[in-house]
Amino acid sequence: MSSSGSDGIVGPETARAIGTGRESIGVVLRAAQERLQHVFIAFVVGLLGGIFLMRLYIWPQLEADLLAAEAQVIAQTPFDVILMQVKIGLFGGVAAAVPVLLYHAREPLRDRDIIPDVTVKRWHAAVVGLLCIGLATLGILYAYFLFFPLMFDFLAGNAVGAGLAPKYSIVKWTEFIFFLALSFALAAQLPLLMGALSYSGVVPYEVFRDKWKYAVMGIFAFGAFFSPPDPFTQILWATPLILLYGLSLYISKILVTMKRGREHVDVSGVFRERWNRILGVGVLGFAGGYAAGMYGAVGAFNDGLAFIGSQVRVPTVAEALGVPPETGYLLLGGLVAVLALVAAALYYAYVAVDRAARVVAERNRRPDPAAIDLDELDAAGVRGAPPEAFAALSEDEALATAQRALDDGDDEKAQLVLDRFDEIQAAAEEAAEAEDADEAAGDDSNPVQSTAAGMMDAFTDEETTEDDIGGYYYDIRFVLSSLRSRAFHIVGTFMVVMVALFGWLYYGGFGDLRDDFIARIPAEVQPEAAAWPITLHPVEALVFQVKLSVVIAAIAVLPMIVYYLWPALSDRGVVTGDRRTILVWGGSIVVALAAGSYLGYSFIAPEVISYLVYDALREGMVISYTVSTFAWLIFLLTVGIGLLADIPVTMVLFHVGGIVSFDTMRARWRVPVLAIFAASALLTPDSLYTMFVIALPMVAMYLVGLGLLYLVTLGGRRGGSGRAVGE
Repeated sequence: MSSSGSDGIVGPETARAIGTGRESIGVVLRAAQERLQHVFIAFVVGLLGGIFLMRLYIWPQLEADLLAAEAQVIAQTPFDVILMQVKIGLFGGVAAAVPVLLYHAREPLRDRDIIPDVTVKRWHAAVVGLLCIGLATLGILYAYFLFFPLMFDFLAGNAVGAGLAPKYSIVKWTEFIFFLALSFALAAQLPLLMGALSYSGVVPYEVFRDKWKYAVMGIFAFGAFFSPPDPFTQILWATPLILLYGLSLYISKILVTMKRGREHVDVSGVFRERWNRILGVGVLGFAGGYAAGMYGAVGAFNDGLAFIGSQVRVPTVAEALGVPPETGYLLLGGLVAVLALVAAALYYAYVAVDRAARVVAERNRRPDPAAIDLDELDAAGVRGAPPEAFAALSEDEALATAQRALDDGDDEKAQLVLDRFDEIQAAAEEAAEAEDADEAAGDDSNPVQSTAAGMMDAFTDEETTEDDIGGYYYDIRFVLSSLRSRAFHIVGTFMVVMVALFGWLYYGGFGDLRDDFIARIPAEVQPEAAAWPITLHPVEALVFQVKLSVVIAAIAVLPMIVYYLWPALSDRGVVTGDRRTILVWGGSIVVALAAGSYLGYSFIAPEVISYLVYDALREGMVISYTVSTFAWLIFLLTVGIGLLADIPVTMVLFHVGGIVSFDTMRARWRVPVLAIFAASALLTPDSLYTMFVIALPMVAMYLVGLGLLYLVTLGGRRGGSGRAVGE
């Protein structure tokens, strides 16, 4: 039985792919075993080289070039520095050993037909390798000399403006730099990757061309998550990637067209035809560059950078090269002219390729069988016509065609038209019936339902069947599908709340909150300006602001989700009671959250923080609370208190509204208690202490809610089931 279930879940193709992958790994490991000395030497050389380069050159250069003036780098443990060097060395060792390992494994892989036995000329491989290295180098240089300095200056300035101390962990700061540099190096391979996929046909060029909007949206979305949110940094992130995507489309178009119809590409002919336009573009480029230098375009560009808050300034050609202004204007005009000529040449090369592509498309175009005019055919032609010509006809059209043949006196053609039409319709009906039968057979045994039934059977007293699981699955799909029409309202509200809160925190709200809260702490334990909290990671403050905005937005839309789910839940018999209770519940959540937050922010949190700080200062310690731990502690002592107050309020309202009765809450108290501990274990850091700190107050408030309901219902005698209250 297990084997059949496995066969239903894992198909034969997947099993073969897994087997091939396992065999490939085995071949590579055996090759490493046989040539272990070579691989080990390469690994050791890369390891030692990485350690010494990191110690003597890389780290001092990174600190000199990329560390902002307001920031410091600290070591949190005695082993941070040496472990960082070893990590970089291990990366270098693996990078040096993998090519050697693959070189020795190529023959065994070919012998087992795991990789194709394709002979590649060495100079071809060398060109591809040099292109990969060159593109990666360009990506890293762009990131190192332009993107990183601007980004780190912005992040440090944002932290200082929010009253935080940027004291980066050497491990987190260095890893952040290396991973971002690696992402730019990999992104720079986009032209090669898209060209290879298009040329090989794995992903057609037309897919990359038609889906460019999704690519641009993905680039900006990725940049929104992994780069600072100011517009200038977003442009610095997205612009080179979009240009790379355009260049990749250009290269892919040329490669695909050369593959499909090399003989039709006539670049020189297009250049001879359009030489005057190419030359005119160069002249206009020179004039534009000269005019831009003479009339202060560089200064206007710098004014625009200053307007958006950037500290970057672009020097003029004369300032950069130390030449007279007139010479600078000429050099700038010449540079723009060269760039314009290159752009024009690339454009007209694309024109030549596009002409060839149209010729190839016209040559490969096939007539549509469904577009055949049956009236123009004789009886023999109707007999030999493709089935698509009759499948495209309706019954009335077939009868009309046969009638026209009868009017022309061709009885044989008329009969053939009707016979062919009936054959095609009968075949289509049989295919539809067979497809319905296959779907019905597939519905009889669903591997997901059977697997879920087997799992649930182990935790229930009675046997759980596939019909039970299918019913639960149908109920869940029915309930969730009811949100589909309301998704715009839910997502819209979530985004508005999140963006508004994040915008307020980002544009000074976080700093105002920090200063106001620190002012509530007793003067004898108040920190110096920007002494703490500290940021151990360059984007730690931004990440906290995003997380806090998401949490508050999720709380804001929770009553809305329950309200919209109510009709579906009521139809399935999951809930009962008055739907209007949800509206009251939503308002009570806001009131209790606001009241609890005010109580915690004004009285509880300052006292707790002052006690913790005083205790540390009394022992002669240096306070360096990180922004994540400090801010989340304040959140728990303010908003968390409001959320705790919402627990008994929710219990009372649900009982009064007839949604969940007091008897049910009291009889099944273990379910919410276990759910609270499970959620605390999953959503809090990996610490048993933190789990209890979060879970125990929530359990206590649940017991408080039970106590309030006990008093309201007189021990369950007055509306304990919820019906009396509802009545």
